[in-house]
Amino acid sequence: MSKSYDLGKKGEDLAAEYLLSKGYKILARNFRAGKAELDIVAFDGKTLVIVEVKTRNTNYFGEPEQWVTPSKQKLLIRAANAYVKLRAIKGEIRFDVISVIADEHGTEIRHIPDAFYPV
Repeated sequence: MSKSYDLGKKGEDLAAEYLLSKGYKILARNFRAGKAELDIVAFDGKTLVIVEVKTRNTNYFGEPEQWVTPSKQKLLIRAANAYVKLRAIKGEIRFDVISVIADEHGTEIRHIPDAFYPV
């Protein structure tokens, strides 16, 4: 696999571990719906949380979370709707972003709850 793929996988694994340590219950990872993929789907209490993970090895070109663009958000919302319909989930839904910077000096994880709202 490519270095980029490996870095992304590492970031998703770190994000999943982070969420588990905070008491989240992970329901799915890498759920695909059409062109979109939900990195992590979890429950935070009774709230369904859709988590987009962005991993970089530097923030030279901006913080990782800045790459969750409006077009990416639309794809995530569509995929979340598909997941909710497929699993017949009712209740509150939240969209979070986890930003991971992993380099030779270590790893920085930043969790941004309610990173964006469906429009």
